[in-house]
Amino acid sequence: MDKYYITTAIAYTSSKPHIGNTYEIVLADAIARYKRQKGFDVYFQTGTDEHGEKIQQKAIAKGISPKEYVDDIAGQVKAIWDCMNTSYDKFVRTTDPHHEEVVQKIFKKLYDQGDIYKGSYEGLYCTDCEAFWTESQLVDGKCPDCGREVHIASEEAYFFKLSKYQDRLIEYIESHPEFIQPESRKNEMINNFLKPGLQDLCVSRTTFDWGIPVTFDDKHVVYVWIDALSNYITNIGYDPDGSSEEFNKWWPAELHLIGKDIIRFHTIYWPIILMALDLPLPKQVFGHPWLLSGMDKMSKSRGNVMYADDLVKLFGVDAIRYYVLHEIPFANDGTITYDLIIEKINSDLANVLGNLVNRTISMANKYFDGNVTKTNVTTEFDKDLIEKVNNLSENIEKRMNKLEIGAALDEIFEVLRRSNKYIDETTPWVLAKDEAKKDELQTVIYNLLESIRVSAVFLKPFLPETSDEILKQLNIENTEESFNDSLEYKTGTPSPLFQRIDKEKKLEEIENAQ
Repeated sequence: MDKYYITTAIAYTSSKPHIGNTYEIVLADAIARYKRQKGFDVYFQTGTDEHGEKIQQKAIAKGISPKEYVDDIAGQVKAIWDCMNTSYDKFVRTTDPHHEEVVQKIFKKLYDQGDIYKGSYEGLYCTDCEAFWTESQLVDGKCPDCGREVHIASEEAYFFKLSKYQDRLIEYIESHPEFIQPESRKNEMINNFLKPGLQDLCVSRTTFDWGIPVTFDDKHVVYVWIDALSNYITNIGYDPDGSSEEFNKWWPAELHLIGKDIIRFHTIYWPIILMALDLPLPKQVFGHPWLLSGMDKMSKSRGNVMYADDLVKLFGVDAIRYYVLHEIPFANDGTITYDLIIEKINSDLANVLGNLVNRTISMANKYFDGNVTKTNVTTEFDKDLIEKVNNLSENIEKRMNKLEIGAALDEIFEVLRRSNKYIDETTPWVLAKDEAKKDELQTVIYNLLESIRVSAVFLKPFLPETSDEILKQLNIENTEESFNDSLEYKTGTPSPLFQRIDKEKKLEEIENAQ
């Protein structure tokens, strides 16, 4: 059985994650569920990044210890990941004792082999991003990542020799075109960062102590790069003194799924750390786009934050999963508003999917008491529908292999739309009036049931609860991925999968609740 190791970035525990942060875990979950359905042995890891100056400051402001602070936020992150029905195998925390111990060993190994050296740093520092910047990197005199003020800071620090591995990394990226996706991100990394020349990386800090201590110099704590990025290997059994069989099984990862804003850390810093440790690189890093609130990036300061748990209470988990998976393009930012969510639920989920399932099961029950099998009588419209159902597996696989998740969902909804059109073409209510057409009617209903069944099977990675509910209403457990001529249906009771929403009323309800 082929293995498939997929990770998300670990969420920074400075505050509760909003829907823009949550999009990534849902995207990873859909990929992991799809790979499991295809027979892969999947390991899906996520978790939280819990050290740093910003967290120490937030804890002081609240009058609690940093550990108490991160325990609370990590709990909130995990609760939201669970609320979105995500099927991760492990939720890691960088405060886990095992992770801390292995990070200390990694730091010492890199120091002992001369890849880390002691120096001092003076530069323009952004506390929020915990990053030093040069004057030329600033945008309008402010941090290029978050737009906040920077200040001059100076401290003794350990540095990692990024520059030593620069040419090797350029050669690797250029000879492995699939390594960084989408393509635009790869070009950005090579042209904007690697070819102009890498500066050595500050990998320890002395101005705060909420971090993993450097074992041989206790004034220093290990800085975020080696601490957070190493989570991808520390939790599957990597150890500089001798790695486990589990590590040899799972590494390298098939996919690091991350936001486009942290692509540099995952395609420059992390690969070079792995090269220094003499480990293979992950097979692919995908920097996904952002989910914008209207046209703006989500942030508390802008007051435009939406939280996944609130959205689930308003619309249901699968409706929100569908929205974020379908509406965020492969390489461009997507947008989320209450108006757009409602429109998408009404048009796609209630109308195309829900209405089709409800109508079909109702007709099966009305005309055949739910007992439906395929007859030898066909209609002129059968072939096209069945062909589309049978092409679904290959079409979805092509999309999923390219991580085009929204397009994979479109393939399923094309079949559902074709099924609705098939009802209009075959007019079952007309056939039902003619006893001589009873076999033809039964074939029509059977074809529709099969189309829905196969679609439900393919919906499982994206809308797991809805998929289960459809198969329950069809009263069938068959999960074949193609059209089957010889099943015996005994349909259950239809009930609406998604209710149409009165948009004005719902928006008013949301407004009043805020």
